[in-house]
Amino acid sequence: MLVAQMLGPASGPSVVLFWMLAVAALVSGFGVFRLNSMAQVTFALLASFVAVAGEVLLLGLGYLGVVIVLMMVIEMVIMAVFMIMYMMNPAGLMPMAMYHNKAGAMIISVGTFVLLAAGILLVPWPQRAGEPAPDPTFALGEALMGGQMLTMMTLGVALFATIVATVVLATSRGRYDRLGDDLRRPVADDPVPGGVGR
Repeated sequence: MLVAQMLGPASGPSVVLFWMLAVAALVSGFGVFRLNSMAQVTFALLASFVAVAGEVLLLGLGYLGVVIVLMMVIEMVIMAVFMIMYMMNPAGLMPMAMYHNKAGAMIISVGTFVLLAAGILLVPWPQRAGEPAPDPTFALGEALMGGQMLTMMTLGVALFATIVATVVLATSRGRYDRLGDDLRRPVADDPVPGGVGR
């Protein structure tokens, strides 16, 4: 009943999808503490966040749902790539315990879940007053940033340009230096032989 109220009228299929995503998020989140390798845990956490993003989309918050998917997918994939590259544990696939004091951690986790679930079910939800904004994305940005939205957008572009420029400057020899202007040099002109491109 509460879910139907949140999703609005004519929400029969949406209610079913809501519960399917809720179960998927819960099972995937629990799997984070049950799986025994970093790689498996990473993708279990990713699946949990994607299911939560689906819930947010069902509630009509398209911008937030898409942002959650983009942030979590990029973050988890980058984490998996770095684990494969740098962990002494090969690719994060060797069995390992993801937490210590298992009994205490389980009690705290289950207790926190029960407390939050009880709050959702027992606390009366407020009734909507007024109509939603014509453009929810713009209204959200205005509420978060106030009059500084243009400043933050400019900063975002400046930070991205800084990252690109830093990578370019850190690479002293690019593909055109090593393989010629037309990239047709048969052997790469590397100061140390045996590298990539030989």
